[in-house]
Amino acid sequence: MRIRPHEDIVTVPRTAIGNRLLAALPPADLGLLTPHFQKVSFEPDAVLVRSGDELDPVYFPHSGAIAFMLDMPDGQTAATTLMGREGALASFSVLGPSLSSVTAVARIAGTASLISAAKFRAAYAQSAAIRNVVQVHARAVLLQLQHVAACNALHRVDGRMARWLLQLHDRVPDDLLPVTQEVLAQLVGVRRTTVTLTMSKLREAGAIPSERRGFVEIHRARLERIACDCYKLMQRKIDRMYCQELAPPQSADTPFRESTIAASDGAGGESKAVSRAGR
Repeated sequence: MRIRPHEDIVTVPRTAIGNRLLAALPPADLGLLTPHFQKVSFEPDAVLVRSGDELDPVYFPHSGAIAFMLDMPDGQTAATTLMGREGALASFSVLGPSLSSVTAVARIAGTASLISAAKFRAAYAQSAAIRNVVQVHARAVLLQLQHVAACNALHRVDGRMARWLLQLHDRVPDDLLPVTQEVLAQLVGVRRTTVTLTMSKLREAGAIPSERRGFVEIHRARLERIACDCYKLMQRKIDRMYCQELAPPQSADTPFRESTIAASDGAGGESKAVSRAGR
């Protein structure tokens, strides 16, 4: 993966920071990170971290959705976690240089601020506030992993499909999700034919008013009634954890450097340019 920095520097008001972890940091602690940030954007299917790669750099998403995919020995993959603006990809690098056990793939296009793992570890060592947000985030990721594992073992496909769609919707500004049936098959861990049948059931229930190539429109209230209890339980616990343990944002200015990022498309290992973050 290559990063091509852009020379322009833009200043973004702290209140406009999309990432929930960064927004919770006091200005002085955030100031340990911002001089080293680069603003990047990623397109759907961009591979941000590949299984076996070193966890470097650290991404703080401001928008979009990133799925953690576990590669199985038989060539199949299974989604374990979905991350958006509430998280930080590769934040566990604070424990020291290590290799990723999962492949992180962008499922919804978005933007992020990235920082090298070495710079992030240095800031982590200096700031109790940064250590706190990493610890809160780590517990949230562990909670999601536990719920997804139990959900995959115990619940029906339609309930699990509804849960994944709701999780994607939490990270998209409208009811039209830019997601394909192939991506849903990878998230739910089923064949495309099963996705087709399940989507048909969801349409009959009115939870999916329409579907066209590359997009799924959802009716959230009806989808929530179909989703298994895991979704509400998981989100309630995570929201409570964040609200109780993360400080509210304070005003300050934070500089971000614009750039583009080229990421492997995950299919043939070829690189593709990901659009410049300028929105």
